[in-house]
Amino acid sequence: MSTGYFTHPDCLAHDMGHGHPECPQRLLAIADHLRAQGLDALMSQHEAPLAKLSDLSLAHESNYVATLDDFLHQLESTGDTRALDPDTLACPGTRSAAWRAAGAAVAATDAVIDGQLHNAFCAVRPPGHHATRRQTMGFCLFNNVAVAARHALDVRGLKRVAIVDFDVHHGNGTQDILANDDRVLMVSFYQHPLYPYSGEECRAANMVNVPVPARSNGKVIREIVETYWMHRLEFFKPEMIFISAGFDAHREDDLGGLGLVEADYAWITSKIMDVAKRFAKGRIVSCLEGGYNLDALGRSVAAHLRVLIDE
Repeated sequence: MSTGYFTHPDCLAHDMGHGHPECPQRLLAIADHLRAQGLDALMSQHEAPLAKLSDLSLAHESNYVATLDDFLHQLESTGDTRALDPDTLACPGTRSAAWRAAGAAVAATDAVIDGQLHNAFCAVRPPGHHATRRQTMGFCLFNNVAVAARHALDVRGLKRVAIVDFDVHHGNGTQDILANDDRVLMVSFYQHPLYPYSGEECRAANMVNVPVPARSNGKVIREIVETYWMHRLEFFKPEMIFISAGFDAHREDDLGGLGLVEADYAWITSKIMDVAKRFAKGRIVSCLEGGYNLDALGRSVAAHLRVLIDE
């Protein structure tokens, strides 16, 4: 078995305009760094399929999916670019990109559960962890990780899955969808105060939200992982782990104010893998979320993947 790499050229066609930080060049920067370091040749390459309506409806209200899809179909016909919310725009290429981003997460989940892959990374966009059950938000249309987690539980029959979110922003959409689902444990740290200004209000027992102030560095984050994450993950004994892999907590990323570096992402990944090996047969699916300094993003994803590959 190997590490799978799921992506698709359609994910480059989602373009929110010049100067928008969530840009197609993010995926190109990742691919360039992986080629430069020879990591692409060490992974099994997979084309992301389109998600099914039944997949998306596991995490989102059916009316939301249908209404959004109708809107995106219209843009395919008219060629227009329109705002979905104050931060998120849609263009003619958005529909295919969004459906493939969720489809990649589901396909990777199936491949890992079926034993075809040991673990997988989905290099897709748009990201997903701000998308709620019924609302686009923060560059996100469908919550890729939540869709995949519910697929593992509701379709593939797993009993317990964990979600690890290390994006600089709180995964409010994942929380909205999965709070109080006792089959799921979500652990995260995030900068506070910072968009979307959430997390502290949640009292759901299955949500481990750890806010950190700006300028927190890797030493602080490692202490949080050891103190708040590890015992909860070990007690929960997940049968599979999903990662909302945002790399915007990097010290070079201007959309946040934390101080992580590549070695911190590698260390966090290794801790997640330790839990996966003990309780989940090593099963991990990681999905790209944030990360907007292109060079830092490429380096950080390479560090993350090097640990997954060397499992």
